[in-house]
Amino acid sequence: MAGLAQSGSNPDVELLYDINGLAKDAPHWFDKVMEYVGEYGLLFAMVLLVLWCWWTGRRRADADEAASSAAALLWAPLAAGIAVLVNVPIRGFVERPRPFRDHQGLEVLVSGKDDFSFVSDHATLTMAMAVALFVANRRFGLVGIGLALLEGFCRVYMGVHYPTDVIGGFALGTAVALLLSPLAMALLTPLTRAIGRSPRAGWLIRSRSSQQGALLPGTRTEPASGTERDLAA
Repeated sequence: MAGLAQSGSNPDVELLYDINGLAKDAPHWFDKVMEYVGEYGLLFAMVLLVLWCWWTGRRRADADEAASSAAALLWAPLAAGIAVLVNVPIRGFVERPRPFRDHQGLEVLVSGKDDFSFVSDHATLTMAMAVALFVANRRFGLVGIGLALLEGFCRVYMGVHYPTDVIGGFALGTAVALLLSPLAMALLTPLTRAIGRSPRAGWLIRSRSSQQGALLPGTRTEPASGTERDLAA
C-alpha cells in the first residue's frame, strides 16, 4: 500500500511540485513564516477560535441553549483527538513514505519527519475542530474551515505531504466530527448542564450577567452579537 503516488506523471505528484515550487521562489523569510504557521501557528489559531466562540457563547440567556452550545464546543477538541487516534492504524496500514523520500528536488521546510505521510495529522486535527465548530456556530465554523484549508496548503508547500494526504486528513476529520457528533452531544450535554447549575463552575457555561438577567423578572435580554442558534444549540 506504500506506492500511492510514485509516478512523476501522477497528478498528485505534479500538484505537489507545483505548490512546493512556490517555496523555492519565495524569500527565505517567507518560507520561515510558512514553516511556523504550518507547523504550529494555524493549530494555535484554531484553539483560539474555539475559545473565542466559547467566550461569546457564554452570553446566551437560555440555560439549555448555553449548555448545548458548550457541549458542541467541547466536542471540537475531543473530535480532533479521536480523529488523530483513528489515523494511527490508517498510517500503519498504508505505510506511505513522505514525498521527499521518493521524489527529488523538493524544498523541505521542516526536518525530522520520519513517520509515514498518509494521512496528514495536521489536516485531520484542524478539519475535525473546524467541522465540530461549524456544528456549534456556523460563522465561527466557516472561519475554522478556512484555517483548515490553509493548513492543508501549508503542509504541501512545506514539502512534507502529498495533496492526497491532506485531502485524506480533511475527509477523516470531517467524518469523525460529524458521525460521532450525535453520540458526543448525548454524552456531553448533561455534563455541561450540570456544570452550568454549579455555583462555582457555572461561569464556564454562562456568564454571570446572563444568569442574573435571566433571574430578574421582566428583564429583556438581547442576543449577543456573533452568536446564533445552530445545529448543536
